[in-house]
Amino acid sequence: MGKTHMELVRADAAPDAHADATALACAPTVDLALVDREPSEEDVRRFFSLIDTRLTPEQEARIVTPPATYPRQQEVLAVHWHPEYVPFPLLEQRLETLYPNAREKLIIPTQHNVMLTWGDYAGVEVDCYSSGFNRKVQLLLHFKAENLDERAHTLNAMLAHTLKYRGSQLFELLDALILDSQEEIRQRAAGESGADEALVEFCGIQAAKLKQLVETHWNDVPVDMIKNKLVRNWLDMLREYYGDRFIARCQTYVKQVKMQVKERFSLSYFYRASEVIEEARSLGAGVVIPHPEQFWPILLAGYDVDGYEVWNPQSLEYTEFLITVVHRQNRSRCRTERQLLVFMGDDCHMSEKLKEPASQDPEKTAREVGLQPPWEDMRIRKSLIVAGMDRHAVIAEYADRLG
Repeated sequence: MGKTHMELVRADAAPDAHADATALACAPTVDLALVDREPSEEDVRRFFSLIDTRLTPEQEARIVTPPATYPRQQEVLAVHWHPEYVPFPLLEQRLETLYPNAREKLIIPTQHNVMLTWGDYAGVEVDCYSSGFNRKVQLLLHFKAENLDERAHTLNAMLAHTLKYRGSQLFELLDALILDSQEEIRQRAAGESGADEALVEFCGIQAAKLKQLVETHWNDVPVDMIKNKLVRNWLDMLREYYGDRFIARCQTYVKQVKMQVKERFSLSYFYRASEVIEEARSLGAGVVIPHPEQFWPILLAGYDVDGYEVWNPQSLEYTEFLITVVHRQNRSRCRTERQLLVFMGDDCHMSEKLKEPASQDPEKTAREVGLQPPWEDMRIRKSLIVAGMDRHAVIAEYADRLG
């Protein structure tokens, strides 16, 4: 990888890395004859840097020094966020800085398929599937930490199985970028993204090297790194060699491949949502449906849950409608039944804040644990008042249910 940027990239044109497919097709491409087909020493070094979960002093400083603070926010409700590999003491410092005047807090981490404990509470976001409409869904499970004794062995085994199976999607993505048998997927993704043959081949070369490195150094790869985003992060590390515009085109193409892989990913090895809920309830768990607008039929599934997430940075178009749905369901319930609660999820992934600013996704980096602006939005507050919900009431009620 000792070639210069000018040797590797043919700069025959186009400006914007996020332009449409026509413009993208004219953007700089790469001389494939100069691209290493086998992992080089530099690739190995880059790979170990990529999977290293130790934080540098600069990364620690990014965590404990948020770009803004919210002194007027007095309640912090955070039951959908992902610490990933950021140490909790650093996160505690960040939250103290973000909300210096907070009086009420309910903060529960929800790592994907891994149970984590924060203070008195534990939580997890579980991938499962709904047999009623044959779709993958997700559940947020929250516990009083003291309830997770030896009785939790079955749930822990279910989570371990789900984590391992979900991780296998990484290899399906890599194979889709490499194998001859997956040519149809690549052609369709190229058509959707405006990728040319050279770019498709370049991504295949990088996927093959990454797969070889993962398999060769399998025992050194942290479990948290066996995810689709490993491919995205690998490509981002190549920006200094191939330029932002070319790598942006690669990311657009790979995203299209990933979408097709997800669509074809078999659901049969996930646990059913009803099975997960039943096991979690036996341990006194609270259960919340996150971003339901991504799988609407779940609103009709009648699952035994405590509430729905009505806002999320990925799901924000139908917040008022979802509040109305929750209110309508509560009005139809018997007085002896527990009311459904309204939740909002910041869906903050802390690893985004560890990246160099040039490699960060601005939308994801802007998310903060406990930052949910719709609670204060005047239009949405009208619906919340009618539904009898506010952050204070939800914190009090949900903590009581868990406690």
